[in-house]
Amino acid sequence: MLTIHHLENSRSQRILWLLEELGEPYDIVHYKRNPETMLAPPELKAVHPLGKSPVVTDGQGLVLAESGAIIETLVERLGRDRLAPPAGSPDFDRYRYWLHYAEGSAMPPLLLKLVFDKVEKAPMPFFIKPIAKAIAGKVKSGFISPQLKTHLDFMEGELGKRTWFAGEAFSGADIQMSFPLEAAASRGGLDASRPRLMDWLSRIHARPAYQKALARGGPFTLS
Repeated sequence: MLTIHHLENSRSQRILWLLEELGEPYDIVHYKRNPETMLAPPELKAVHPLGKSPVVTDGQGLVLAESGAIIETLVERLGRDRLAPPAGSPDFDRYRYWLHYAEGSAMPPLLLKLVFDKVEKAPMPFFIKPIAKAIAGKVKSGFISPQLKTHLDFMEGELGKRTWFAGEAFSGADIQMSFPLEAAASRGGLDASRPRLMDWLSRIHARPAYQKALARGGPFTLS
């Protein structure tokens, strides 16, 4: 049986969701973040050298890391023609694109915004704080915010062409895209001004498998 090494409020939530969609049994090892640093605990390094989540193991030597690689591998091995379009089809090309886009393009500006938001709020000597805030504000207004707008506009436009990211059928690409879009709704400016993306979020949240994953994995919030 597969074991999901699940860090609270992290990308591993979508791997629980994936396995619920596939109807596959799995065990969970839960990990808590350090309350001061919000980083993963050192115990995860015993599972994978990078000490991050998600990681999937099977007790027989399999150690899978990276959300996109996990989704792609498990859908290929366990999907039985579910959660991926037919190989060679235009939908499959889109499916593979969104699997990579989620972390390769969508997440970097969201991560940068998180970092520079923390810089603005970090405790520091009073004479340094105005300088740090000014630098952070300049980076956000000059680079991060325009990048976020570009990506959100792009994704909104793509959902105007089809029901789900890869086509008319829900797929693993939607599972992979959930984390950046939930992060964007939490801290990246995604709101009702982009109704297709907000509708997509409502539809994934309503899926029974998504709700089952929350029940097993615990509360999921992104600050």
